[in-house]
Amino acid sequence: MSVELPFAPVDTIIRRNAGNLRVSADAAEELARRIQQRGAALAVDAAEQATADGRKTLMAADFDAPDVDKDDLELPIAPVDRIARLDIDDRYRVSMDARVALAAVLEEYADTVAAAAAILARHAARRTVKAEDIETYFELQPYFE
Repeated sequence: MSVELPFAPVDTIIRRNAGNLRVSADAAEELARRIQQRGAALAVDAAEQATADGRKTLMAADFDAPDVDKDDLELPIAPVDRIARLDIDDRYRVSMDARVALAAVLEEYADTVAAAAAILARHAARRTVKAEDIETYFELQPYFE
């Protein structure tokens, strides 16, 4: 599966959570891949909700997102739209508000992962957040749920 999300905004999200740590390109790529997986899964859930409500359009409320202005988001909306459509049927439409809502949810998710990855990098006494920090977060996550 190709990654729809550009790495630059993901790198920016990691950097804003990493303080003075550096960020490897592999870390941005790994987090972009994880964001894409999460976004596609959320869109499937939203499509199921829309179907249950008798709709063919995914709405912002389907993503249970905070109210944000799209200009305040780091993640670009067009790739998020493509992510939303990865695993849902072509008969569904994705409203602009839903795209922004999904971007907000995914950015919040990315911030959480990036902050944890920075902690893991510091714990390993490294000055660089690496892909292995992102991977370790997901390995440890089930223990904290």
